[in-house]
Amino acid sequence: MSRLVMKFGGTSVANMERIRNVARHVARERKAGFDVAVVVSAMSGKTNQLVGWCKEASKLYDTREYDAVVSSGEQVTAGLLALVLQDCGIPARSWQGWQVPILTSGSHGSARILDIDGAPLIEGFDARGEVAVIAGFQGLSKEDRRITTLGRGGSDTSAVAIAAAIGASRCDIYTDVDGVYTTDPRIVPKARRLDRVAFEEMLEMASLGAKVLQVRSVELAMRHKIRTFVRSSLDDPDHPQPGTLICDEEDIVEQQVVTGIAFSRDEAQVTLRQVADRPGVAAAIFMPLAEANINVDMIIQVASEDSVTTDMTFTVPAAEFERTKAILHKAQSQIGFASLHGASDVVKISAIGVGMRSHAGVAARAFKALSDKGINIRAITTSEIKFSVLIEAAYTELAVRTLHSLYGLDQA
Repeated sequence: MSRLVMKFGGTSVANMERIRNVARHVARERKAGFDVAVVVSAMSGKTNQLVGWCKEASKLYDTREYDAVVSSGEQVTAGLLALVLQDCGIPARSWQGWQVPILTSGSHGSARILDIDGAPLIEGFDARGEVAVIAGFQGLSKEDRRITTLGRGGSDTSAVAIAAAIGASRCDIYTDVDGVYTTDPRIVPKARRLDRVAFEEMLEMASLGAKVLQVRSVELAMRHKIRTFVRSSLDDPDHPQPGTLICDEEDIVEQQVVTGIAFSRDEAQVTLRQVADRPGVAAAIFMPLAEANINVDMIIQVASEDSVTTDMTFTVPAAEFERTKAILHKAQSQIGFASLHGASDVVKISAIGVGMRSHAGVAARAFKALSDKGINIRAITTSEIKFSVLIEAAYTELAVRTLHSLYGLDQA
């Protein structure tokens, strides 16, 4: 029998009524002839509650104990779903991450999956016809043999990794939306659900602000060529919608130049004025930030007329803005800059599409369209299949709508 992995997020398992609805989705796929592994998140709001308790217990908490506490949310959901499935007459058992085991690095709170032994799950399929209900977001550290968690959105990564480990024919990610859209429908009512999106496009969209899938899950799916569907758990289980397929570029017959518009409000701009223009200055700026695990994006260097100093502008996550400023001020004597300026009222708007590879002037059209709307661009970055601009946050909706219309994404 073909194997299938189904992943259900927090809103999909928010209460017992929705857990029973999940069981109906699982029953449908089992009836269709699949051996099913289900990966579940914690019930909606539960992880935030557990994190809050950890912070209340200790301001400088031990991350190993943090993982022990926070991982319990998914364990509760897995056990409840297994009970509901059994009550429906479907053989099922729950699995915690360490029982599979899902082996990870020792970075508690943000561990990476190293290996999964799919054999025990497959044995359950073959010997007992069991549905495997697996607690997502967690694993077992190879280093200290303790429970680890994979970071926010880690259940997506768990699901794709398990699909690879058991040789699943596909992985269905169920959320509270019915697929991947050309942009956020709350900003652009004419946004359309996409039937198919290439792995590379989805990777860019996920990293640039689209919150449908976690970035690492898309990386895994692309590496192992796992066909992944984004679907809605709120659909009638007896009449589900197809959702959006994330697949190889070769599986998409007709590709638009631009597939989607993404945006991220989680941005802060940092500018260092009159930085000494000498070899090694970039390393002096960015190495301390890298050592502090602060991701830097959109780097722009502008040389001055005297060729002695330069201005350096870059972006960091908004949550890291204050920490970034503190690190740079501490290293000011080593870097050699006159002043530091920053802004957190900025947003990054991105256009993504593999069709950009074969079309010239795609970004130039956007720059003109934004200019015509009176929107000033603070920074620009480009790659083979996307470009991003940094603008004032007040213009977010206008910019998204402008680019969405510019590339014909409003049209059905």
